Amino acid sequence: MTSPSWVVLDIEGTTSSTESVHVGLYSYARPRLGPWIDAHPDDPDVREAVRQTGGATTAETVAILHGWMDGDVKATPLKTLQGQIWAAGFAAGELTAHFFPDVAPVLRAWHAQGRRLAVFSSGSVASQRPWFRHSTAGDLSVLVEHHFDTVNAGPKREPASYLRIAETLGPPAGLLFLSDVPAELDAAAAAGWRTTGVRRPGEPSADADFGAHPVIASFEEIK
Repeated sequence: MTSPSWVVLDIEGTTSSTESVHVGLYSYARPRLGPWIDAHPDDPDVREAVRQTGGATTAETVAILHGWMDGDVKATPLKTLQGQIWAAGFAAGELTAHFFPDVAPVLRAWHAQGRRLAVFSSGSVASQRPWFRHSTAGDLSVLVEHHFDTVNAGPKREPASYLRIAETLGPPAGLLFLSDVPAELDAAAAAGWRTTGVRRPGEPSADADFGAHPVIASFEEIK
C-alpha cells in the first residue's frame, strides 16, 4: 500500500495528553471567560458566541459556558471563546502546549519525507495554531498546512465532515486520520479514509475497543 498523501491529526489523547487540555487549558480559560467577554464587546466573534449561548447577561453566559466545560460539551461558542483566550495566553508566554515525546520527532521526520500534515480537532482553529506554535518541543506550527475544526468541517463523529475535509486535501483514499476515539475513526472510515487508532497509556481511551482499525501506541510505529 502506498503511503498516505496527508496525515490528519487529532490532538487531545492523540498528540497530547487529555490532562494538559482539561486541567491546563480549561483551568486557564475558566476564570477568564467573563472578563474576556466584557473586554471585547465589539469583537464580532465574541458577540456571536455570546448570542449562541442564549445568556441574557455576562453572568448567565458564563454559567452556561461553565456548564458546558463541566460536561465536556463540544459547543462551538465555548470553543470560540476558549480559543481566543488560549491564543492570548500562549502569546503572553503564560501557556505552553504538551506533546507526547514521540510526536515532535516523528512529525518533523514525516515533514522532511514530504508527508503533508493537517489537524482536525474539536478545539477551534484559533486554539490549534498557538498549540502547535508554542509547544514544549518548539514551534511545530510550520509543519502543519491545514487546520480543521467543528466550524469549518463539522462534527468529528459524522462522515460528512471527513468528506468536507477531503474537498480541500484530496481523494479520501490518500488521507490517514489518527485519533484515540473509535467513533471518530468509524466516521472517517465511512468517508473512505484510512484510519489508525492511537492507544496512549493512561488516557481515557486506553482500553477502548478500536474494532477493525489498526492501533498504535506511538507515532513511531507508522511507516
